[in-house]
Amino acid sequence: MMKNLQGKVAAITGAGSGIGQALALHLAQQGCHLALSDINQQGLDETQAKLSSYSVKVTQQILNVADEQAVYAWADQVEKDHGKVNLIFNNAGVALSGTVAGLSLDEYRWIMDINFWGVVYGTKAFLPKLEASGDGHVINISSIFGLASQPLMSGYNASKFAVRGLTESLRQDLELTGSNVSATCVHPGGIKTNIAKTARMTASVKESTGVDNEDSVKDFERLFINTPASAAKTIVNGVLKNKRRVLIGPDAKMFDLIVRLLPSTYQWIFTKAVKSRAKKPQTKAA
Repeated sequence: MMKNLQGKVAAITGAGSGIGQALALHLAQQGCHLALSDINQQGLDETQAKLSSYSVKVTQQILNVADEQAVYAWADQVEKDHGKVNLIFNNAGVALSGTVAGLSLDEYRWIMDINFWGVVYGTKAFLPKLEASGDGHVINISSIFGLASQPLMSGYNASKFAVRGLTESLRQDLELTGSNVSATCVHPGGIKTNIAKTARMTASVKESTGVDNEDSVKDFERLFINTPASAAKTIVNGVLKNKRRVLIGPDAKMFDLIVRLLPSTYQWIFTKAVKSRAKKPQTKAA
């Protein structure tokens, strides 16, 4: 169990905004050095500017986590720059909404490349380096949609369920082999980030619900009841307690409970909830 973060080195993907940025700030407060990555340079610069008052070393790298070679190269660079790596937060992710019939194979590949393969690359690239540090931890960000499926979210659900399966099995592997590295799977509820605004949404959403994409985004954002700062604090506390699973927010705890109590019936409940929020189509006068 990692007792504290003073002098440790943490690598974070998706560090330019949201949970990633909040993690960077919270870790810096604990005296943890940081290697930040994001696909957006402006976001990285904003995060680094917020860290200027902390006495920790901060490096940054533009990174597309779907690029296997780039992720491995970044891991090598982090170890070279900092001398070691103790923690990897595989946080970068995207969202996708549409019916299974309405989503293309390329759209499924897009979200899996980032949300799942990006986590696989980050885990595999950093794991040997975490072991070499003598005290390591892998933190993979899933979602409440990795606990329970939702209508219109098959791609996102699939990617986040996959992250959960990978991380839970990884934790067991590490225990089986007596590794000095541990692993935690994180399931955030609705966090006030830009993920809804940057999500890809197909025409099948409106076709199946009657709700415009813009209104769908607004409906989704109404569910964002947790802040990135509170999420970061909960995640780091979970790491220090060596938790296998971290649920963030009352909504995540509710989802977890519903699935435990109603493992099949919950699907019907969630479908009814989406239908109740959908706008009824307007009837044109003859």
